[in-house]
Amino acid sequence: MISDIQVERRECEPEPSPGVSVVVPVFNSEHTIPTLIAEVSAVLERKRVDFEILLVNDGSIDESWEVIKDSVRRHPRVRGINLSRNYGQHNATLCGIRAATFDVSVTIDDDLQYPPAEIPKLLNKLDEGWDVVYGKASERSHTWTRNVLSWLTKGVISRTTGLGRVIEQSPFRAIRTSLRSAFAGYCGPDLLMDVLFGWGTTKFCSVSVTHQPRRQGKSNYSKRRLFNMGLLVLTGYSTAPLRFASWVGFGLTTFGIAVLCYVVVLALFFGSVPGFPFLAALISIFSGAQLFALGLFGEYLTRVFNRSLGRPTYVIKEEGGGSVTVHVDRRSAGSCRFTDDPD
Repeated sequence: MISDIQVERRECEPEPSPGVSVVVPVFNSEHTIPTLIAEVSAVLERKRVDFEILLVNDGSIDESWEVIKDSVRRHPRVRGINLSRNYGQHNATLCGIRAATFDVSVTIDDDLQYPPAEIPKLLNKLDEGWDVVYGKASERSHTWTRNVLSWLTKGVISRTTGLGRVIEQSPFRAIRTSLRSAFAGYCGPDLLMDVLFGWGTTKFCSVSVTHQPRRQGKSNYSKRRLFNMGLLVLTGYSTAPLRFASWVGFGLTTFGIAVLCYVVVLALFFGSVPGFPFLAALISIFSGAQLFALGLFGEYLTRVFNRSLGRPTYVIKEEGGGSVTVHVDRRSAGSCRFTDDPD
């Protein structure tokens, strides 16, 4: 069965053509889409490369999809994908990468905080032989608390997913589109693109780019969401917390044995041991350790439960532009199927 699926992927997935696919997850950005398209087009036309702009509408509640459809009619290089609801930035990015038709994919946010003028820096670095190049913000226009939480989250991702010293992951990146074959069978509601890239390569690097203030609205990444993202990395893609719980249990067991020896010595030589406060402290320590371990197990079971439900990573409601459609076949663990798009 597995070999059949692998053969099917090789037959259905065409070789990407030379050029650049710019993937943009869109959420409530009706006012910035035209500017984004204009700036990306100007940059890549000056670079004289073939390109396309994939706008993936991630369940926007404003007129973003209407703007995207109008852009598809006006610009032959623009393609639009409308998801059935909001699935999250990483899910929308995965959808766009699976739909890309060129051998290099550039992912960029719709808020223009990472200016399209910096795209050539990523492409030039990619030409040096790297597989994934991140745009590292030379100076972030966020609050210091947001910057610290973001740095910690990225550090967790880097240390637990094999990205090594590259702790400046960002949504502004250039990748080789062929990497998508490493996670072609991925199916599940919770994902992080940076982790999936680590399944297919170890050649990561970063370059310094400009980071500008948002031109519209506010960031959807709150402090709570950044914390949840770090927790997702630890319990969804790593066994480090389980090992940590094991070491905590081992350490507390050793501590308990030492306390037992201490109590026995006191009883033998002094005939008395400390009373209720001592016992209450021990019970609190061991009960806390047990609840901590159970909480970790619960997080892992939650991840397993969510994936066992077979929930899709995303569902495409409508598409416009281009000639390629991406379908995810649940029966073959999320393999890619490409068919002609009648539009």
